[in-house]
Amino acid sequence: MGTNENQGAVMLRAVMADDLPLFFEHQLDPEAAWMAAFGAAGMRDWGEFSARWTRALNDDTRITRTIMWNGEVAGNVSSFMLFGDPAVGYWLGREYWGKGIATRALAAFLEVVTVRPLYARAAQDNIGSLRVLAKCRFVICGEDKGFATARGGETEEYVLRLG
Repeated sequence: MGTNENQGAVMLRAVMADDLPLFFEHQLDPEAAWMAAFGAAGMRDWGEFSARWTRALNDDTRITRTIMWNGEVAGNVSSFMLFGDPAVGYWLGREYWGKGIATRALAAFLEVVTVRPLYARAAQDNIGSLRVLAKCRFVICGEDKGFATARGGETEEYVLRLG
C-alpha cells in the first residue's frame, strides 16, 4: 500500500462503528459532495446516514474498507452492484485530497476485490477522481447522465471499466 516520507502510510482495515461519524462529516462537505455528485438522498441526516451504512455493512455482496492515512481515518472504499454490474466507489475527506491517498487505497483494494470486469463512475468534471481511476487502469467505456443529488440536477458522468 506504500509509504513515502512525503506521502505517509496508507492502509485499509475493516470499517468500525467509530468511523461512521467521520464518514458522515466528510460527506457533509459541500465541495466534496459537489465533486462526488451522485450520492444517496437524505445523507445530511445522521439517522438516514447511519441506517444506510448499517445496511451496507450487513450486505454480504459488498466489500467495504476504511482508508487509513498515517493512523487517521481518511475515507472509505467499497465494492457493490450498480445497474447489475460489479462496481467500486470511494470517498476521502477533502483534507486528504491531492496526497495520492485515493490512488494507493484503490490500488490496494483492487488486490482484495479481484472480480473483473469492475466498473466505476465519475462526474465528467471530477478530474481528481478520473485521474485516480486512470492510474488504477480503469478506462472510459461509456457516458451517462443522471440526477445528481448533491448538484440538484442532471449531471454527465463517465462510465469506466477495469479488465
